[in-house]
Amino acid sequence: MTEGPARFGGRNNVVLAIVLDCSDLDRSSAFWCEVLGYHPPSTGPGPYRRLLPLDGNGVELLLQRVPEPKTSKNRLHLDLRVPDLDAEVTRIEAAGARRLTEKPVTEESWRWHILADPDGNEFCVLQPPPERL
Repeated sequence: MTEGPARFGGRNNVVLAIVLDCSDLDRSSAFWCEVLGYHPPSTGPGPYRRLLPLDGNGVELLLQRVPEPKTSKNRLHLDLRVPDLDAEVTRIEAAGARRLTEKPVTEESWRWHILADPDGNEFCVLQPPPERL
């Protein structure tokens, strides 16, 4: 069984992960594992829980615990994990995306920008720390 995300699409250096906001990691993890046939490789502390297909072949679902209830923010958004944040953001902007963050957001060695597609749907382009590439 693979413990890493699968790579999908026409480009082998882009990883697609679906991020879902929730208020209770245990409840949401149990629900989505049941619905999708996924498993949590670990249930450590913190505001995140990774869920992966049982055989490791599929898109990662990352649960993110948030304190606020759903209002207007997307409850589901796409993360594109890439080796070069600046180059990928430039490429995606050229395709018609709008950058919503002036400077990259950073957290625990991850860097990312929030962008919006032509319809205004938000998604993130992230550069993981080197050991996670």
